[in-house]
Amino acid sequence: MKANIEFFVLLFFASVLCQAQARSATTLRVAIIYVTPDTTSAKLGEIERGRDVILLETSREWLKVEANLTEERTVSGWITEKGVVQASTPNGDRILFGEAVDSEDQASRRHGRRGAAQDALRLYYKVYDLFPTSPLAGEALYRSADIRWQLEKVDVMSRPSAKEKESYLREGMDEEFMKLVMKKFPGTKWADLAAFHLIDNKLCGDWQGTSKCPEKESEIYEKYVTEHPQSPAVAEALYDAAYRQAALIEIYKTDEQAKKSEEAKGKAIALAQKVTTQFPQSDWGARAQRLLYMIQQGVPAYGNAEE
Repeated sequence: MKANIEFFVLLFFASVLCQAQARSATTLRVAIIYVTPDTTSAKLGEIERGRDVILLETSREWLKVEANLTEERTVSGWITEKGVVQASTPNGDRILFGEAVDSEDQASRRHGRRGAAQDALRLYYKVYDLFPTSPLAGEALYRSADIRWQLEKVDVMSRPSAKEKESYLREGMDEEFMKLVMKKFPGTKWADLAAFHLIDNKLCGDWQGTSKCPEKESEIYEKYVTEHPQSPAVAEALYDAAYRQAALIEIYKTDEQAKKSEEAKGKAIALAQKVTTQFPQSDWGARAQRLLYMIQQGVPAYGNAEE
C-alpha cells in the first residue's frame, strides 16, 4: 500500500513539473500587460524581451500570464499572443537565438537600442531554459553567461579595489553562470571558454613591480592550456603566459636576479614561439611575433619601454 502511495505522489509531482515546463514562455518583443484582455483596459506595465512568462490561460488571441517585469516585481495580467515563444513553438530555439543575436548586435552599435545587452543576456538564457536539448543550448547558455560576465567586469574594474594587488581584496565577477555552463555542457568548447573566464577572478589588480603576481598568473594560464588543450582560448592563454614571463625579465633585473631573468627570457620565447607556430594566422599569433621581436631586441615588455 505504501509503495502505491509513493508511486502516485511521484506521478503527481512529475505531472505538475511537466505542466509547468509546458506553460513556460518568453517574449520576442516588449509586450504590454493589461488588467483584462482588452487594449483599452488599464496597463500594468511592460514585459521586456526575454523575461520569464508563465501562461495561465488563453482567450482567443490573448494570454493570461504571470510575468517578471523586473528581478523583484512579478505581476499577473493579459498580453496578446503575438511574439510569445514557448517550449512547444516550432523552431522556437532558433527564433529566440536569432532575436538574441539581433539584440547583441544592437548592443554593439553606438546608437543601438537601450538595454539591448540585457535583452540578449535574457534571450540567450531562455534558449537554454526552454530548449535544453537544442543544439544551440550550450552556445546560448555560454553567450548569456559571457554577456553577464562582461557587464559585471566593467563594474568591478571601475571600483578602486580593482587596483589592489591581490585578487581576494576585490569583489570578483559572479561565477554561477559560467560554472553552470561547465556543469551542463562538460567537454565542449563552451565549457572550455567558461573556464577561461574564471581566470579573471584569480588575476592581480596591480602587480606593483613585484614578481609574485606574474609568476602566479603565468602558471595559471599554462595550467589552463594543459587542462583544456582543445579550447578556442589556448592561443590567448599561451600569449598571456608568454607576456608575463616577458614582464618577469625586467622585474628580475630590477631585483638583481640575473639568473631568473634569463630563465624567464627563455620561457617567454618558448611560449611565444608556440603561439606563432600553432596559431600563425590568428591575432594572438601576430601579437606573439611582436612579443618575440621585443624580447630579442631587448625592449622591455613591462614598465618603461623607453631608453
